[in-house]
Amino acid sequence: LKPLLELESGSNDPMAYILTILLVGLLTPGADVSFGMSFVWFVVGMSVGVVAGYGFGRLAVWSINRLNIANQSLYAVLLLAFVFLTFSVTDMIRGNGYLAVYVAGLVVGNYPLMHKKTLGTFFDGFTWLFQVILFVTLGLLVNIDELLQPEVLLLGGLTGLFMIFVARPAAVFLTLLPFRKFTTRARLYVSWVGLRGAVPIIFATYPVVAGVEGSGLLFNIVFFVTLLSLAVQGTTVSLMAGWLGLAYPERERIFNDEVMNRMLDDATTELTVTEAMLGAGRHLRDIVLPEATLVVMVAREGSFFVPRGNTLLHVGDKLLVVTENKSEVKSAVRLGE
Repeated sequence: LKPLLELESGSNDPMAYILTILLVGLLTPGADVSFGMSFVWFVVGMSVGVVAGYGFGRLAVWSINRLNIANQSLYAVLLLAFVFLTFSVTDMIRGNGYLAVYVAGLVVGNYPLMHKKTLGTFFDGFTWLFQVILFVTLGLLVNIDELLQPEVLLLGGLTGLFMIFVARPAAVFLTLLPFRKFTTRARLYVSWVGLRGAVPIIFATYPVVAGVEGSGLLFNIVFFVTLLSLAVQGTTVSLMAGWLGLAYPERERIFNDEVMNRMLDDATTELTVTEAMLGAGRHLRDIVLPEATLVVMVAREGSFFVPRGNTLLHVGDKLLVVTENKSEVKSAVRLGE
């Protein structure tokens, strides 16, 4: 259920964006937009967005893995540049830029990538920063007095309750009909976790900018529905999982990233195979190393592999060694030379 909800959470925003653009175009006074052409642009935008996103995603992976940049921090800058490039070029050729960036992100995240962990850490912090800025900015657009008007409370409350208890469950149960392995409890949980966030509020500003009649009321209703969704659904996500019997205790990783990084810094070292080290034999088992020392990886001509005792070593091979005493290992290697 977790990857399913993550996929839906990211993929529904491009759909909402293009529908908002089309409907605003239809409602804007003096706009010459027909329903037929709107449907054509919808299909074109989604199709071009998928193709462009996949292409730019593969290009980003290829570039990051091929370029040899001395300063590793610049890889994050490079990937960020690909985000803007993907959106702008896709939008320029009439594609859905949001969908293209989302698809490109899926491609980059699921292919082997150099400095992937560093990039993930950077973009995680970057995302949270912009989310904070986004919500602060949206908060400045809201007038509390307007939000508490009777028509906003009535229409927003009815709309929010309808979406939570009727529209969302109906859509989920209908779309999951072909997937027989989903239990009723799983379908109910997916129905409940349909949180509204900042994206609907952003899209609600489009009619305001376009001057659509009643857009101010619409913006306040959308904002109220978002608050209602967060208050009702957002605070009960874990509780609902427990009620439906879908919750399980998350296993705590003893060897988490922080521990592993510290262990790798303290316990690993890199050795280069020399002719003197191979004096007793050219197999890994013939190399004399201190006790409590293991060779866990061999790098040779750009490829990496896990060695065994009968692995034949070559001069110039790089050995990744895990040991309890780095200085003792290096001393032993120097004495062997």
